[in-house]
Amino acid sequence: MRGPRIKICCIADVAEARLAVRAGADALGLVSAMPSGPGVIAEQTIAEVADSVPPPIATFLLTSRSDVAGIVAQQRRCRTNTVQLCDRLAPGGHAALRDAMPGVRIVQVVHVTGPESLDEAAAVAPEVHAILLDSGNQTLAVKELGGTGRTHDWRVSRAIRDAVSVPVFLAGGLRVDNVAEAVAAVEPFGLDLCSGLRTAGRLDEGKVHAFLDAVARAATDESEVPSGA
Repeated sequence: MRGPRIKICCIADVAEARLAVRAGADALGLVSAMPSGPGVIAEQTIAEVADSVPPPIATFLLTSRSDVAGIVAQQRRCRTNTVQLCDRLAPGGHAALRDAMPGVRIVQVVHVTGPESLDEAAAVAPEVHAILLDSGNQTLAVKELGGTGRTHDWRVSRAIRDAVSVPVFLAGGLRVDNVAEAVAAVEPFGLDLCSGLRTAGRLDEGKVHAFLDAVARAATDESEVPSGA
């Protein structure tokens, strides 16, 4: 059984990107300017990393922008194959992005704050290629748009996963010691993590391999559950 895809976020440079790809990551997250949170790097560095990554690895530009023209211009500077929208867009924004960026995948973050997040995810799912469920808070004076290291209510995440037809990534406080529970609870398409793989701010190869091993074990355990159990 193929386990969830792995997106390693907060990649700092080409060396970290190569480490992540070598370890088996399916996607890399590259964080542009944010109001808060870890992992922000210069757009020039994002472009350098994106250019260094071999196909078929996905490169995600994490953007806090909510204006279509600004997002399009940023993606063209950074040259990633995917844009991760960490904040909400105005109605019609996703369609405008798709028209302006043919061939670029669009992933919308939904910050799971409660049952109301199900309605938000269901409304936006038809407009995007995937949804990423995280633990931020857009209502704070300084918005939290990711990288909090906190888990959220996985029951809501599972309800979202069951309600939408696009792939769902799960983020927020994932670690070696809770990933099996997260996979069993949500059954996401992919897992997204940053702080759980780092030591003193740098990507830790040992932690990366330990996490990937834990995901593989979780997938094996799931495949061995008898049908109808």
